[in-house]
Amino acid sequence: MVERRPLVTAISHLVLVLGVLVIAFPLYITFVASTQTAQDIVQAPMSLLPGSHFVDNYLAALRGNGGGAASTAPVGRMMTVSLITALVIAIGKIAISLLSAFAIVYFHFRFRMVFFWAIFVTLMLPVEVRIGPTYQVVSDLGMLNTYAGLTVPLIASATATFLFRQFFLTVPDELVEAARIDGAGPMRFFKDILVPLSTTSIAALFVIQFIYGWNQYLWPLLVTTDESMYPVVMGIKRMISGGDAANDWNIVMATAILAMIPPALVVMLMQKWFVKGLVDTEK
Repeated sequence: MVERRPLVTAISHLVLVLGVLVIAFPLYITFVASTQTAQDIVQAPMSLLPGSHFVDNYLAALRGNGGGAASTAPVGRMMTVSLITALVIAIGKIAISLLSAFAIVYFHFRFRMVFFWAIFVTLMLPVEVRIGPTYQVVSDLGMLNTYAGLTVPLIASATATFLFRQFFLTVPDELVEAARIDGAGPMRFFKDILVPLSTTSIAALFVIQFIYGWNQYLWPLLVTTDESMYPVVMGIKRMISGGDAANDWNIVMATAILAMIPPALVVMLMQKWFVKGLVDTEK
């Protein structure tokens, strides 16, 4: 029987509430700022109550109607670029990692483990080490300011390959033998057995990789110079040009709120699968 300690329970709830407030208060300030005018925001102190320009500010952000000195690229277009980039990166990473893990586990060829460790060692290389040569290759191939340039260099994942390999190693050999006796070839075994068994892992990795792709900043900063190819995270930085008076902070804050919505929706809609994919051991 669990012993009930009211004081400990009260303190625990208090700590949780304080933690939520610490996280939620900046988000609330961002939302409030997105509903006010630029003049109201720069006044001290800024009102903590929502303003009356909610619709105007968000429409201005989506259409790129800001009047500041910085970038006024339409946020609607930037969110489309971010969505396509995040989906291609997430789906590409999962597809490539599934196939590479399948090959490493179920195909016995020379230097199999050498190839696996060569993939795994890339985890130890920071992005900054690889970003110069990668940019040179992308530039030589004419992939600057394209979706291919934004996504192709990022769709390989050693982490996902390692995770799928570890899961495939837990699949009973009897299942492999049964599939072979039934006449299933390698790709049919992969498609009809391994992929369905990996559903929860795929869902968990999709959430992680979608957020990773959505939040990309450094790489798009290098490979995009055309405003029409700005992802939304990079677009927020481009909308800030200098001093407070030179920026439409209400539009910037509206853009920040809009940028939070898609990854938040993905996490909320796939929360059950995400948690199950991380903790489920009965596969």
